[in-house]
Amino acid sequence: MTTFPFTEATPVQFQDPLPKTSDVVIIGGGVIGVTTALFLARRNISATLLEKGRIAAEQSSRNWGWIRQQGRDADELPIVIEARRLWRQLAEECGEDIGLRQTGVTYLARTDKEMADFAAFLKIAEAHGVDTRLLDSGEAARLIPAMSHAFKGAMTTPSDMRAEPWVAVPALARLAARQGVTIIENCAARMLDIAAGRISGVWTEKGRIATSNVLVASGAWTSLFLRVHGVSIPQLSVRTTVAATAPMPEIHAGAAADEHIAFRRRQDGGYTLAAGGSHLLYVGPDAFRHALKYLPALKLNPFGTRYSPAAPRAYPDSWTTPRRWDADKESPFERMRVLNPAPEASALRAIDREFRRLFPQFKTVPLKASWAGMIDAMPDVVPIVDRVAAVPGLVVATGMSGHGFGIGPGMGRVLSDLIQGNETGHNLHRFRHARFSDGSPIRPGPSL
Repeated sequence: MTTFPFTEATPVQFQDPLPKTSDVVIIGGGVIGVTTALFLARRNISATLLEKGRIAAEQSSRNWGWIRQQGRDADELPIVIEARRLWRQLAEECGEDIGLRQTGVTYLARTDKEMADFAAFLKIAEAHGVDTRLLDSGEAARLIPAMSHAFKGAMTTPSDMRAEPWVAVPALARLAARQGVTIIENCAARMLDIAAGRISGVWTEKGRIATSNVLVASGAWTSLFLRVHGVSIPQLSVRTTVAATAPMPEIHAGAAADEHIAFRRRQDGGYTLAAGGSHLLYVGPDAFRHALKYLPALKLNPFGTRYSPAAPRAYPDSWTTPRRWDADKESPFERMRVLNPAPEASALRAIDREFRRLFPQFKTVPLKASWAGMIDAMPDVVPIVDRVAAVPGLVVATGMSGHGFGIGPGMGRVLSDLIQGNETGHNLHRFRHARFSDGSPIRPGPSL
């Protein structure tokens, strides 16, 4: 079985020279950073995108490839509706087949409680004109007739889509480069340069860029980068294991999940599979520091219940990772170009077991590849998307909590306008940075 293709040995695709100045510097080459840079370039704003490793090499390519409106937090839903429209537009503009297909997303229910949760989301979907509907047991069986289990019912959204993330995000980066974005791989941002209380530049391993606007969209690395500047966010890193099968007979054209197994059809005729409840939470300094903020979410169990007392060496929240460094010295971001966690053997066994349990016609599951990714999570399972009041010129977009790929283009457009000081077209109050320090109660979003 092969592992994930993006590593530090992957050839560099984007190696523009480091500019002396840039209107905006974006730290992090995932889907959020790439699409923000793209929309800035379309406003003739110079954007420089810095990636310590490779574009999309971390969670932006390791996710399930779902582009879903279904099950979203009510405050996220308007942005992901916009993202769905933008995905269609950008896929056409890329001129590459990114595997974008409208095949729907379905959640399967084993209990009355799950059906009640589905009914609650249905009201949100109807208020926003989304085509979500509830299915009874018979309708669920007819939608995916190959299943061996009779479910209580299901929720399905036919307009939801899927794409191949390891293809899509690099394709968007190539589009951004053609439209004038400066993209530099293998170039870690070490520190912000702050003068007179506001951002004046960014120190990188290749030198300094003068700028007055910085977006930090660094996924699991964001908290580590911000902390050296006195900015604290309650971010956790959650590991999840994923596998891909070889081409196999079609059981369902779209994406579906129950509490034990998630699957979606792939462009190559196989399936991307993940086991429910297979997430592993690393307990490092940040996790320990912010543990109380996570109690409401952990009680709802959106991340699973398994914990590790220590992240591997050099991981963002490892006990041994430095929390202080100098701008002219090697930083933790250069020591690990690509966060490439090993897939968990027990999770792979669960994937094999649960998929065959649901589809016993397959005597074996032809797994051809496996990988793991680190999800950057927030206590309420929705992101921080906001300016940081204490550091003028700094914008943060992180904690997408496993939802970033699908919502990416929508967040990119929102962030481009936020950086410019324009109206964003959406209410971002739910995503404000200060919600974790102003006494607001932690209100976890849906764990659907």
